[in-house]
Amino acid sequence: MALRSVYETFWSEWFWLPANVTWKDLENKDDGLYYPQTRDLYIPLVLAFIIFAIRKCFESFIAKPIGLYFGIKDGRPKTVQPISALENSYRIKKFPSEDTVKGLEKQTDMTEREIQRWFRMRRNQERPSQMKRFTEASWRFFFYFNIFVYGVAVLWDKPWFAESIQCWVGYPKHDLSPGVFWYYMIEISFYWSLMFSQFMDVKRKDFWEMFTHHCATICLLTFSWCGNFVRVGTLVLCIHDAVDYWLEAAKMAKYIKAQRLCDVLFAIFGIVWFITRLVLYPTKIVVSTLFYAHPIVGWGPAYFVYNGLLISLQILHLIWTYMIGRIVWLQISSKEVTDIRSSDEEEVSEEDSSRNGSGDGKHLNHVNNSK
Repeated sequence: MALRSVYETFWSEWFWLPANVTWKDLENKDDGLYYPQTRDLYIPLVLAFIIFAIRKCFESFIAKPIGLYFGIKDGRPKTVQPISALENSYRIKKFPSEDTVKGLEKQTDMTEREIQRWFRMRRNQERPSQMKRFTEASWRFFFYFNIFVYGVAVLWDKPWFAESIQCWVGYPKHDLSPGVFWYYMIEISFYWSLMFSQFMDVKRKDFWEMFTHHCATICLLTFSWCGNFVRVGTLVLCIHDAVDYWLEAAKMAKYIKAQRLCDVLFAIFGIVWFITRLVLYPTKIVVSTLFYAHPIVGWGPAYFVYNGLLISLQILHLIWTYMIGRIVWLQISSKEVTDIRSSDEEEVSEEDSSRNGSGDGKHLNHVNNSK
């Protein structure tokens, strides 16, 4: 009884719908018009696994051969010689303090320089290969670019694409075209696939920000589907997709060592990011939901929850804008773009790798700590 009470409260019409509108008004009839149904949300759960399978095939049979063609090595760093004292210390802290290193010198009869090299090589052992980074970036570029083109094609003739106030005119009797239906289903599926694949992908410095972003996006899309806020939801998706593939293209260029192309693509990414995330999103989306929606939708709970989700995305946009600003500063100061979201790789010379792998822990050679 308690669960039923919670269920009925959650799906109550006063929470989701404007006054004088009931769920029966949004039931599909034999008139050729289709309205969002909560049962539709099972579709993305199945599609997420299909998209993940397509991704793995794309990375293996398309992206990887392209990476090999451009000279990206498909391999992992050589295994470092296991030394129990160093391994125990590494499990506690991957970057040892000066006092820790001095203590390890006494335990292992190794020099400070040899210990630091061992730790660098051990850290590299856990880092993903350049090929893995390239294939992941290639998949994201492929998806974001194609879904953006598809989204623009689907929305081009829709009245709300040009005027966001049309997102609310006639609400909630907004029927869906097949194109808009599948645009939403594919997008939700993609973010579901990212939710579980993120734990297997290259670990980023903004891992939890990205995880929060995926959660907020799924909640936003699911919530908008249930309340039939699909029109504004499609605009949110299109604005986000417009910028993401530029970043992935820049990373791909960096991985194949096309630095000038990387700089150009990253500059375009920065411009498109500013226009979409800091201009269009707040002025066309947030302003629309805050000021245009409530005279039609009302001041119900759904209105406040939806706006809270949209504003949380804008906060993440501001955080990432700060991070992008750091990259721009690094580019100006060092003339090179670096992906601060990725784990930096510490390069190890071939001589260091071979000697350490052969078991000579006392004669490690020079390691270049570069990004």
